[in-house]
Amino acid sequence: METSLAGLSLLDLLIGYDRAIVIDAIQTREGKVGQVYRLEPEALAASRHASAPHDINFATALELGSKLGLALPQQITIFAVEVEDVTTFGDRCTRRVEEIIPVVADMVLQELNGGWHA
Repeated sequence: METSLAGLSLLDLLIGYDRAIVIDAIQTREGKVGQVYRLEPEALAASRHASAPHDINFATALELGSKLGLALPQQITIFAVEVEDVTTFGDRCTRRVEEIIPVVADMVLQELNGGWHA
């Protein structure tokens, strides 16, 4: 399923599933555009914040969903692709990100078939 939802809105899509794989963009200080990270939700702990309901990130939304007793997946894997800019939205990926999409797709298939290994 493809969505542009985030934060609390994303929780609605996860309820009732045993497992979820999320593919998203990330921007880190030392990352190189096109680099792919395999993360667990715990890796996002440092980014938790809740300044306003529309500004709740994925880690905070998962924590809130868990505290509310929502039937969220027990296993959530995140494949985050390093991008140059996470604040500008458009209908196309940059060339470098487009080039990495087949690699990410292969990583997701490996994950579904028993686990991805770096």
